[in-house]
Amino acid sequence: MSPKKAHTGRKVSLKIPAELYESLSELIEDTGFRSVTEFAIYALRDVVACGKLPRDSSGYSRKEIQSLHDRLRALGYLD
Repeated sequence: MSPKKAHTGRKVSLKIPAELYESLSELIEDTGFRSVTEFAIYALRDVVACGKLPRDSSGYSRKEIQSLHDRLRALGYLD
């Protein structure tokens, strides 16, 4: 199935580590987000709006890309 096809109203589950969920829950307190799911949708839509994730050919240095990977790993997004 093509990721470009629209599936209005269809929902799927996304599994994240419990520790990350708890950290996000604390992070969004008093921010206006009603749930971790609402925040995750907001954050992922923001990423998608950029169009692409940085690649070596994007103009980012290897050090910048490594820094991004390190931050995502520390947040629990990468193993």
